[in-house]
Amino acid sequence: MDKKLVLIDGNSIAYRAFFALPLLNNDKGVHTNSVYGFTMMLNRILAEEKPTHILVAFDAGKTTFRHATFKEYKGGRQKTPPELSEQFPFIRELLDCFQIKRYELENYEADDIIGTLSLQAEKDGFEVKVISGDKDLTQLASPSTTVSITKKGITEIEEYTPKHIHEKYGLSPMQIIDLKGLMGDASDNIPGIPGVGEKTALKLLHQFETVENLLQSTGEVSGQKLKEKIEEHKDLALLSKELATITREAPLDVSLNETEYSGMDQDRVISFYKELGFSTLLDKLDVTESVPLEQEKIEVNTAEMTEGMFTDDSALYVEILEDNYHRADIIGIAISNEHGHFYFHGDSALSSGPFKSWAEDETKKKTVFDAKRTVVALRHRGVDIKGIDFDVFLASYILDPAESVAEVAEITKTQGAVPLETDDAFYGKGAKRMIPGEAELSEHIARKSKAILSLKEPMIDRLHEFEQYHLLTDLELPLSIILANMEWQGIKVDIGRLKNMGQELAVRLRTIEARIFDLAGEAFNINSPKQLGAILFEKLELPVMKKTKTGYSTSADVLEKLESKHDIVKDILLYRQLGKLQSTYIEGLLKVVNGKSDKVHTRFNQALTQTGRLSSTDPNLQNIPIRLEEGRKIRQAFIPSEKDWIIFAADYSQIELRVLAHIANDSGLVEAFQAGMDIHTKTAMDVFHVSAEEVTSNMRRQAKAVNFGIVYGISDYGLSQSLGITRKEAGEFIEKYLRSFPGVQEYMEESIHEARQKGYSTTLLQRRRYIPEITSRNFNIRSFAERTAMNTPIQGSAADIIKLAMINMNKRLIKDGLKTRMLLQVHDELIFEAPPEELEILKVIVPEEMENAIALNVPLKVDYAFGPTWFDAK
Repeated sequence: MDKKLVLIDGNSIAYRAFFALPLLNNDKGVHTNSVYGFTMMLNRILAEEKPTHILVAFDAGKTTFRHATFKEYKGGRQKTPPELSEQFPFIRELLDCFQIKRYELENYEADDIIGTLSLQAEKDGFEVKVISGDKDLTQLASPSTTVSITKKGITEIEEYTPKHIHEKYGLSPMQIIDLKGLMGDASDNIPGIPGVGEKTALKLLHQFETVENLLQSTGEVSGQKLKEKIEEHKDLALLSKELATITREAPLDVSLNETEYSGMDQDRVISFYKELGFSTLLDKLDVTESVPLEQEKIEVNTAEMTEGMFTDDSALYVEILEDNYHRADIIGIAISNEHGHFYFHGDSALSSGPFKSWAEDETKKKTVFDAKRTVVALRHRGVDIKGIDFDVFLASYILDPAESVAEVAEITKTQGAVPLETDDAFYGKGAKRMIPGEAELSEHIARKSKAILSLKEPMIDRLHEFEQYHLLTDLELPLSIILANMEWQGIKVDIGRLKNMGQELAVRLRTIEARIFDLAGEAFNINSPKQLGAILFEKLELPVMKKTKTGYSTSADVLEKLESKHDIVKDILLYRQLGKLQSTYIEGLLKVVNGKSDKVHTRFNQALTQTGRLSSTDPNLQNIPIRLEEGRKIRQAFIPSEKDWIIFAADYSQIELRVLAHIANDSGLVEAFQAGMDIHTKTAMDVFHVSAEEVTSNMRRQAKAVNFGIVYGISDYGLSQSLGITRKEAGEFIEKYLRSFPGVQEYMEESIHEARQKGYSTTLLQRRRYIPEITSRNFNIRSFAERTAMNTPIQGSAADIIKLAMINMNKRLIKDGLKTRMLLQVHDELIFEAPPEELEILKVIVPEEMENAIALNVPLKVDYAFGPTWFDAK
């Protein structure tokens, strides 16, 4: 078999990926755009190149042997954005999961590692492929080495062979260093000869071949000024050539044999993709079937149901294989208690008197996995279960929110209990999924109820140990029942109005389409990047911003940069936005409306985010776009389920900033909130040293960005991107902010210190987020952990407060005997439907309960609105 070595310039590809993709975060707040781009490119390289050997080289540090020759080497480079720095450890972890050798060498650059290994590989008869974004490496091209250079992002590649270099420059690969010697390289701060650019340098090399030949023959140079420049800067030319030369004799302690590639560790890659939220990449993974786990035998009673089977303190497990339990079948039910383990097939148990009587008896305490799922699934079958006093799913989430669990087997693994066979291993996946016979099925499901029962006591002990038991009993468990009721209730959709909106959008889209065709001078497929690229960059001759492997890039970020160049671009952006509204939010909503009730029943994800925030899915009602007027109007389709009722919406005003003021106890912030001042104006006054009257809209905008940025651990790079200013200006702004609010600075330092001491951060209600990376020796990992330590108490406490408000509101509605129903929670907002006669009561009790959910040293403020639709309640 032919040997093929692929050498990747890790730093270069990571940088390319970072700046090619928009800033992305996973649900844990980790920036992932560079890792994601790097992963996509790695997958493509493995698929296309099929290497027998592979290595990724990294720069070991800021100083190399070249600095001894020229201390200003690479001196002009900007500091790496922390949003990128924090991703390098994940890129290294990715390579470990793929079982790809990575290497760095003190005092040398990645280029030198690649140069040395490629020469060794050539001598050993390898075909070599070098992949980088740095053209310096083209000097390594040879008959057996191809250098692939990424162009404008990571998707378009230019292949440099000796032939290609000659066709492009008229040079040999080794003359690339002479080219750099003459023209320099601003990115590496290699000086070259001042005033000599690429065109002049090529002309000289075509005549003299090398820098040395040129310097020995300056009398033959045409042009007196150029001759003088060359003679004056001979030393710079030689120095620049030396700096640009990649060493091919670096003292490596890695051999070619160590770069042999035998394939990825699939389990580790799956785990890595899940951790970073790479669901698309996960779907593309060719996952082989799991090896079934050898399970201990369990005696399961499958006899006819009797009252003696149902006791106090039983574990109940309802087996549902689909994510959406609103419409899924129940495969089976198992109950475990002191009398044994009992299994009932499908829905058969639900129609029996003993089960329904026991399930609806609040005095009979039950332990379950996912109370909300259990309540909704049983209620769909006429059973209103009560008496749930423990939920291992929610307990697991509270004990460690970083451990995302979807089934009982995962909890037994995280809690160190007897391991269970996973559903994928037992049933199979996708089209291969099969439900086995009753004997196997009853044991599989009963093992889950047995595990739930055995997990209860040790998990209660751990919750007490961490002072978190109240989080389960007083917050998450009561909330899960409220959320179940909200999901069951659903929210009504005006189907006719939604369809009319769709028709109106279709008319608008046709109008915009006609305008685009008129501006283009011809009709074409606007949704085709290839056809659109030809119109924009060939026919209309707009400047090419980025290219892809298949042609011109027409991504949103490219079009936004071109918006001022031609009227057609603005129309294309609007066309895309409206098209997404049409497909995702109009047509998407119509697909999930219940045909019998005209309602949508979203599912609230209660145990997903590490901050404690809720999210929703099927449909995601927290993500309806509101920036466009057309997006906001979609909320007109959400109406009360009773005739003449109203929608009432109430939301917290700047809750996270108020939590920050309380936790930091900064006098400036506290006084501003207590006085009812606009906090962004107050911040602008203090940072810019002006009066309230002198605060401009731009000052307030900048103050608002840094206010919310502090909550989310923003960096100078992040703020510069948000405000469109330089990193230096953004850094100075943050410094001014922290000088103006010293309590915030002190809080930030204390939160990091406390997390370092304890290993976790806590919210006001003792919710923990574990941050083991806070003590990492790796600066980038530690920096990300420090930002997490700062923002977790703020975001997590805000999430806890609105959960408390929901529980208190629910109690108040019951206590006052009101018909009003809570329908949705959207970030900091609660949505109700209510009869008109209860409106005046709601105006009083909703702000009262929400504002008094918790006592802070600044007031919580709630704004409310109401109307015949959700749109009107804003």
